[in-house]
Amino acid sequence: MSATIAELAALVGGEVQGDAGQEITGAQSTVDACAQDITFAIDEANLRLLPQSAAGAALISKSLADAATTATLSIPLIFVEDPLTAFCSVLEHFRPRRPRLEIGVSPQAYVDPTATIGPGTNVYPGASIGAETIIGSNCDIHPGVSIGAGCQIGDGCTLYANVVLYDQVTLGDRVILHATAVLGADGFGYQFKNGAFEKIPQLGTVIIEDDVEIGAGTTIDRAMIGATKIGHGTKLDNQIMIGHNCVLGAHNVFASQVGFAGSVTTGDYVMCAGQVGVADHVHIGDGAKLASKSGVHKDLPGGQAYVGQPVQPERDGMRSIMAMQKLPEMARRVRKMESRIEDVAELLSQLGDDNSPLAKAG
Repeated sequence: MSATIAELAALVGGEVQGDAGQEITGAQSTVDACAQDITFAIDEANLRLLPQSAAGAALISKSLADAATTATLSIPLIFVEDPLTAFCSVLEHFRPRRPRLEIGVSPQAYVDPTATIGPGTNVYPGASIGAETIIGSNCDIHPGVSIGAGCQIGDGCTLYANVVLYDQVTLGDRVILHATAVLGADGFGYQFKNGAFEKIPQLGTVIIEDDVEIGAGTTIDRAMIGATKIGHGTKLDNQIMIGHNCVLGAHNVFASQVGFAGSVTTGDYVMCAGQVGVADHVHIGDGAKLASKSGVHKDLPGGQAYVGQPVQPERDGMRSIMAMQKLPEMARRVRKMESRIEDVAELLSQLGDDNSPLAKAG
């Protein structure tokens, strides 16, 4: 498949500078592109890489038009408002997605007679659907998926291989669950009694709202009572742990290996980088941004960035980090001062001794 620069510009609504008739056959990153590929630059740092790239053309932000002229690039350029979105459109043009299959319900799947499956839904071989579960229209239930009893799944959902929904889990519309995600396992609830840890019954559920995407290997525990909830549009990366009775707001974004203990709540648009850890019963406010490996043990107001263990506002946390980096030099200076103090103490001791050479010389 190939396309001219002019055709790609029409596809993304861009303006061409250079040879509009040049043929392009693929889309790649600046580093990996060859002469037949188009790449993109979203900022000046990316733009500075283009002269060293073998790319045959580039999508450039309109805000970089002057800088691109100064860079004297010899390749055709397409100026657009949003180069990343435009690049994704071009990428899908050259690598179109496979059409969705329409296989219906495979005879090799187990579907309880009391379950309801909406029109256009595919249930692949090896999937299992429990009693009284309701699945909406145009869903894809891939091989090895296990859906318990009494679940409700909205329209247009995709459950990839070996996803597990325990009983009574609810998914909204257009939810995507990647392979081996587990929703609705018992929360980690025990009480120490008579010399042993006794299980506290976990009788709640999990509710996932519309347009949520959950990564591979992520686990979301059911509530003890009530529901563990994931808000509209939230995106969770791979291998994340959400404890029982957590309630996440809308449009949260969490990177891999974030861990939330039980009963954590968040506002909307909260962002957590990788390996953030949050203690139980903490609230994180709207728009908070947590740097990687932040350790949260108390409520955090929204609208600002945080860093560190224990977590601090970003400015305070960076000061602490800078101070930590100075500790080795400070330790050397302290040892040197201690040595000098010992020398002075020795001199003072000798001055106080009537028989010492220093005292006699005085």
